[in-house]
Amino acid sequence: MQFTIVTGLSGSGKTQVMRFLEDAGFFCIDNLPPIMIPQLATMFISMNGKYEKIAFAIDSRVGDMIGELLDNLNILRENGYEYKLIFVDARDEVLVKRYKETRRHHPIASDLGLLDSVKKEREMLSKIFQEADTIIDTSDYTLEQLSKRLRSIYFEGTHEEFSINIMSFGFKYGIPLDADLVFDVRCFANPFYVDELKDKTGNDQEVRDYVMNTKTAKKFMDKLVSMIKFLLPLYVEEGKTSLTIGIGCTGGKHRSVTMAIVLEKELSEYNRKLIHRDIARGK
Repeated sequence: MQFTIVTGLSGSGKTQVMRFLEDAGFFCIDNLPPIMIPQLATMFISMNGKYEKIAFAIDSRVGDMIGELLDNLNILRENGYEYKLIFVDARDEVLVKRYKETRRHHPIASDLGLLDSVKKEREMLSKIFQEADTIIDTSDYTLEQLSKRLRSIYFEGTHEEFSINIMSFGFKYGIPLDADLVFDVRCFANPFYVDELKDKTGNDQEVRDYVMNTKTAKKFMDKLVSMIKFLLPLYVEEGKTSLTIGIGCTGGKHRSVTMAIVLEKELSEYNRKLIHRDIARGK
């Protein structure tokens, strides 16, 4: 199980970090009292793999309890649970400017003004800052740059952050509304007109052999895989975390199912899910 603890200065961008982690598949809990960390970790572990990635946001909103964070993280490690401690920071003048723009109340009250509140909070979090595994200074970051920084921390050299839904469907039932890319495979040989294959589906090997047993079908799949692999890094660069590919034939049982299965196997290095939307229709 992968645990991440996000902390840092108020106004530094912790909310954006948690949103990124949530999009990346983390179960996120915000404003957590530190004393609850070991208990929740044990609870999540006992769920037998239901949750694999957990993120806790803990900061000065919990008041003096923030001083208990490192002790509770030590308990976590003593129990055999590994974690990543991320400290999100920004320069004092940047934090003051951000608070003035949002007109929010700083969690550390000071009669001497915002800058004094920021300095008091920085002192409160100084020990945690020193123990952080990763420090992210967002002073000069755009949201896109922050996202790239986080991707480099969690997913550099992997495809884990990006999920692909490969959906077969029948055009007679409509194009999937959530499809990002749609491919029409009605131009290939239709097993529906072969008596011994008519009542089977693309899940059956005989149907897949029939559909893929032509040079044009194989060439189409080669070009489709090549194009998808070309596009995926571009989508990731733009901050997209998932892609739905629709592959359609007439009824969504034979050709589309076959092509979706073959494509899913060709993209084995990615986190992907195979969906046959219309395979059971008309039975």
